[in-house]
Order: sequence, then C-alpha cells, then structure tokens
Amino acid sequence: MPGIDKLPIEETLEDSPQTRSLLSVFEEDTATISSYYNQLFQAMHRIYDAQNELSAATHLTSKLLKEYEKQRFPLGGDDEVMSSTLQQFAKVIDELSSCHAVLSTQLADAMMFPITQFKERDLKEILTLKEVFQISSDDHDTAINRYSRLSKKKENEKVKGEVMEDVYTSRKKQHQTMMHYFSALNTLQYKKKIALLEPLLGYMQAQISFFKLGSENLTQQWEDFLTNIGTSVQNVRREMDSEVDVMQQTIQDLEQASDLLYMPDPDPNKIPINRNLTRKAGYLNTRNKTGLVSSTWDRQYFFTQGGNLMSQSRGDVAGGLVMDIDNCSVMAVDCEDRRFCFQISAFDGKKVAILQAESRKDCEEWIATINNISKRIYLSENPEETAARVNQSALEAVTPSPSFQQRHESFRPSTQGRPRAGRTSSQSSAGSESPALSSLSLDSLVAPDTPIQFDIISPVSEEYATQAKSASQGRTNPFGESGESHSGDSEESILHQLFIVRFLGSMEVKATENADVIYETMRQILAARAIHNIFRMTESHLLVTCDCLKLIDPQTQVTRLRFPLSSVVLCASHQENKRLFGFVLQTAGGRVDGRPVTVCYIFESNNDGEKICDSVGLAKQIALHSEMDRKATQKQREMDKAKEKQQEELNKQKQIEKDLEEQSRLIAASSRPNPPAADGQFLVLSNSQSEDSDAGEEGRKRGESEA
Repeated sequence: MPGIDKLPIEETLEDSPQTRSLLSVFEEDTATISSYYNQLFQAMHRIYDAQNELSAATHLTSKLLKEYEKQRFPLGGDDEVMSSTLQQFAKVIDELSSCHAVLSTQLADAMMFPITQFKERDLKEILTLKEVFQISSDDHDTAINRYSRLSKKKENEKVKGEVMEDVYTSRKKQHQTMMHYFSALNTLQYKKKIALLEPLLGYMQAQISFFKLGSENLTQQWEDFLTNIGTSVQNVRREMDSEVDVMQQTIQDLEQASDLLYMPDPDPNKIPINRNLTRKAGYLNTRNKTGLVSSTWDRQYFFTQGGNLMSQSRGDVAGGLVMDIDNCSVMAVDCEDRRFCFQISAFDGKKVAILQAESRKDCEEWIATINNISKRIYLSENPEETAARVNQSALEAVTPSPSFQQRHESFRPSTQGRPRAGRTSSQSSAGSESPALSSLSLDSLVAPDTPIQFDIISPVSEEYATQAKSASQGRTNPFGESGESHSGDSEESILHQLFIVRFLGSMEVKATENADVIYETMRQILAARAIHNIFRMTESHLLVTCDCLKLIDPQTQVTRLRFPLSSVVLCASHQENKRLFGFVLQTAGGRVDGRPVTVCYIFESNNDGEKICDSVGLAKQIALHSEMDRKATQKQREMDKAKEKQQEELNKQKQIEKDLEEQSRLIAASSRPNPPAADGQFLVLSNSQSEDSDAGEEGRKRGESEA
C-alpha cells in the first residue's frame, strides 16, 4: 500500500498554527470521506434492497409457476407439458430463490455490515472527538487568557493557585483530547480503505458463490483476483494494528514527558534555560495601541524565520512578517499590567514591538534567541554551536582562566624596574606567542576592578541645587537645564550631524595612546552585559557639532550629556562589528589629587561607527581651523591696537613739541623789556596773560623734564 500521511502526535502540545493547518486538511478529508461514503452506502443499500426484492420476486415467481396447473383458463385446456415444464422452471427458480436469499444474507453480512459500522461508529466517533477537542481548546484559551490577566501585584495565592490549576487541567485535557483525536484521524486513513474494500470484497464473494454453480472458469478467475484483494486487506489490517500500537505507546510516553510542560511557569531548575537558540516558536501576547493611552493584548503564534520575526493566527495558511530582527535590539521591559514582557526595536529605531511570554524561562529564551539572530549567528554553518561558543567566550572574557593569569603574571618580574614605555616596547618585541598581550597589558589599559556604568546618569539632578541657587540670575526650565545653555554655540556651529545611538556602558581607563583601550573597554562591557543578562540600552540622539558632542533624549529633546569637543581625545569603531564605536573623554581636575579623569564611553549605532568617528574627526578639524583663525584674528587685532597706540604716542609727541615751541615763543616774548608808554608809564599785564606766562613756564619745565 502507498504511504499514508499522518498527523504528528508529538506536536500536539505545542499546538502550532502549522499543526492546526494540517489538522484542517485532515478534517476536510474526513468531511469528503463522510460525504462519499454516505453516497456509497446508499448505493449499496439499493443493491441490498434490490437483492431482497429480487429474492422475494424470484420466490413469488416460483410460487406462481407452481400454481399454474391449478389455474382454470376459459380458452385453454390442460397442458401437462407446459405444466411439467413450468414445474421444472418453478423448481429451478425456487432453487434460484433460495440462492438469492442466501445472497441477500451474505450481502447483509459481508457488504452492508462493514460500511454501516464504518458510517455509524467510526465517522461518528470522529465527529464526537472533534466536538470534544473544540470544547477543550476553547476552555484552554479561556484559562490562558485568565492566567495572562494576572496582575504583577501580590494577590491572593488561592486565586493564583486556582488559575494555575485551571490552566494545568485545561491544557492536559486539550493535549490528551488532541492526541486521541489525531490518533483517530490517522486511523481513519486506514479504515477508509478497509471500509471501501471489505464491502466490495463481500459483494463479489457473494456474487461468485451465487454464480459458482455454472461458471467454474469465471469463478476461478474471480477467486484469484479476490484472493489478492483479501490478502491486501489483511496486510492493511495488520499495518493498522501495528500503527495503533505505536500511537498508543507514543501517547503514553508524551503524557509522562509533558506533565511538567502543562504548568504555565515551570521551575527553571527542572527545565533549564537554553541561551544558544537561533530559532524559536511559540505563542506570545502582543500589545496593540488602541488610543493615546489605552492598549489591547492579542495572543498570536510567533516564530523566527532566518532574520525575520513572523506571526500567524489560527486559521491562517501562512505567517506574516512582523519585523526584521537583523541588527535589532531586544531588552526586558516592565509593563504595568503584564509580566514577562520584552521589547524589540528595529535597527532603524522606527518600529518597536512589545511582547509578553508565558513564563520567565520563555521570556529569557526569546531574548537570547533574538539577540543571537541580531548578531547574524544563524548564517553560520552550525548556528547553535556558534552561539554556544560566543556565550562561552563572553564568560571567559569576564572570568580569565588560571593559565591566562599565569601568562599575564609571567610578564611582570622582568618589567617591574623599567619605565612604562620600556615595558611596552619589551613586550612588543617578545610577544610573538601572545599577540593580545604584545601591544599593551590589561592593567595599562583599564584599571583592575573598575566599575562599569550601564546607564546614562544625567548631570541634571546633580546640578539642580546649584541652578536653584542661581535662579535669580538666570532662568531655568522644568527639565533642570539652565537658561544660559549652549544652544547659541550649537546654532552658530557650521557642522550639525545627528545619529541614533544606544548607550552600552562606560568605565574609567588609564591609557589614551591608541585605540586598544577602546577595544578592551568594548570587550569588557559586552562580556559583562552577556554575563549579567543586561539587554536594556538607552537610546539617544548623538549631535556632533564643532563645539561639543550632545546626547539628546529623542522624546523630550532634553540634553542628557554634553561632552566638550576639546575633551574628546580618542574615537574609534570596532574592527569587526562596525556598528560599535567609542570615544575617550579626558576631564581635568576630576580627582582630589588634581589628576585628570579619563573615561571611555561605548555606543551602538544604527549606522556605520566609522562615519560617526569621521564626523567627530571632522568636527575637531573644523574646531582646530576655527581656533587657528580666531588666534590669527586676535593677533591681527593686537597688532592693529599696537599700531593705534604707537600712532597715538606719535601724535602726543607732536603735540608736546608744538606746545614746547609755543611756550618757547611766549617765554621769548616775555623776556623782552616792555617799552614805556607815551605818557611815561609802564604796561601792566592782565591776569590772563600772567596765567599764560605761568602755564608756559610750567610747560617749559615739563618739556625739559620729559626731554
């Protein structure tokens, strides 16, 4: 017999839309079988009725033939030949009537009984199981919805226990009913063949036994054919019995193995979390906004397909695309009315999906799976092995092995008495075996036990008290920013470039000579996030200007952090993952001893990190040229002022010389004797002339002293 398609009993607990779609195909096939076999039953019933009618008619014919001799025909006389002939016909027909009666009995047993049993027992059993399965499925959906609406707040444990028990009971009932329903549908594929062949076999055997008296050759021909059919029927019956035994054993094994999975929130100690998945499927609740504040939750079947997140509702033939999760960001979020929620943000930041898992284990596995897909691990040859190696590398990055520590300590005795530059050069010359330690040691890049900051702490709260004191001098806004902001500087800047970034973390570093310090900081921050399951990242807008770098809140447009461009001493992107970049910020006077504080900030961008670094470099070049132009302009102004001052000195000197000449003339005029008047009296000088003479004398003395 050809292979028969089966419903996968192993996937009944998952109850995926694909399984439901396959179930609908089997149900449609069952409906077709039911319609066809009803018509076949009516046709065979007509044969049976016709055979009964033929048997009764034959018997009536035989009876009528026997009564022929008792008839008195007015125009006919006694015809013994006709009577004897008719009696012989009556005898033969009577025997035929007996054969037809036997044939009717055989048709009832061999033809009508199998198809009637299939119609009344097997098909009705399928319909009953279908109704029971639909009721159990609806009860399970009701229990799940009630469980999903449980609040995060501490409630009555009795209510919570009743809800969880209801979920357990309904899920177990649905699972068991679905397995028996699938088993019955699989069995139906065999029974429909038996129900079709057995009646035909009984019909043909009855007919052959009926015609066996006069058709030996025909009987032998049909017997060979019916023997083969009978053998096939027996083989199908044995195969059906074997398959029924296998399905019953599978049902028992699945019932035992699935007992822990009936609970909506299983114990993670009994069922560990798998963080190495690159494909996952299951039911999630998705939040849909219905207004500015209100929202609804819909339960759908979600699954990953390559780098896409798909969803499918019951009854749909195929799934639809939700969003592209390549290079996306995923993190756990707190929802006011739901538990076990996480958020997925697309790479461009334009699409965000908030989903709710059924349990904490399911939530963490979804986050880990989407995070692995975001890193494009699914494109490798063995995705799960690659994901396991990546997670193991993250563990080893934060917790070095003893052999690594011994290798690291082996460098120290030979370099303790040397200065820092000499130590670096000696290691680089002898570091062919360990390239990670050849350029710079870990201690020279990042101080040991340095804390990592995973979130942006805005200085608004720290400066709020100072701004409150100076409120009378400058206006402040409700967000804590001073009215004397740097917006004017930003508006005057000739460079304005905006990038969407997500803050990964920052930590204090020691070296600022090359980009190795940024790479080491990236490694430690990413490893720490992987170890501590920190997936949440703060999204901001990075504004690059010629004066500073600003982190702006995309919702409120409030400046979270401002970095003066002069303090940015280094900027670089990751060598492999170009979306990662960082810069080193050096501030003077940050410590008590007055030494500068150097902090490395690490970000993830939607664009190429090299473009952001190039933008920062361009801003520094523009700022450098602007500073050079400003200094040249200032120097030119100083030179112009010096020339003006020199010109003023010259003008002043000329005025002094002119005054001296005037004073000398006045002195010469006053030194000459006054001629007597005509009446013999002398000329008397007025007060103004005496004052002028005194002023001229003082000017002369002053000029002599200055000379």
